[in-house]
Amino acid sequence: MLDRVAPAPYVETTLARAALERGDPGAAERYAVRLPGSPARDELMARIALARGENALATEYFLAAPDPAAIAIGAEALARGDPEAAYALENLLAVRLGRSATHPDARAQSYWELGRLANRKAWREVPGSVRQREWLERGLLDFDTAVSLAPLSERYVVEDANQADLLGDRTRARALFARAADIDPASADAVAGLGVVAWESGDRPAADAYLARSRRIDPGASMVRALERDLRER
Repeated sequence: MLDRVAPAPYVETTLARAALERGDPGAAERYAVRLPGSPARDELMARIALARGENALATEYFLAAPDPAAIAIGAEALARGDPEAAYALENLLAVRLGRSATHPDARAQSYWELGRLANRKAWREVPGSVRQREWLERGLLDFDTAVSLAPLSERYVVEDANQADLLGDRTRARALFARAADIDPASADAVAGLGVVAWESGDRPAADAYLARSRRIDPGASMVRALERDLRER
């Protein structure tokens, strides 16, 4: 009744969502198209497209909104079979976020996702091939960008450090792990990362010391377990 008497965006939005909840995308669309162009409208149109099984159209609307969480879900689904396609999708989001003056933290998260997708693509290439290294280097650039956008995020700095180490740049990896430990002294991953670099550089006593220190912080951290494997197996 209110919609007939005094239609307003919040009324149309509420009715569209209610129609989606009862499984009527047609009715939801009739309400949604009355809304002025906005992220909220794009989000609704994306949900309507999903309800109809129109996944490609839904992705376009999610990018227009933009909706990083929805794109991340779509990229993950793609990555299981085609990480390069997933990378391309996430890259579209990163570009869209950059153009829309989105908060740097959201953009940093997108570049972090790009780095991880680049690595998933790299592991599908021939080991030691030029193509594999190109993808690993692309991942490094993405992690670098995430760090530049969110310089106080210990997680992004640790990821960047791991990528540098993976590419054989121990000096840079050491500096980044140290930076992560400065950002968060309670980061077991950062401290253990320093131990990994020390071990790779032939300094077993330093590696043991970093392992003991990181174990006191969090014995279950992934980098702690990685350092334990290194010291046990070699």
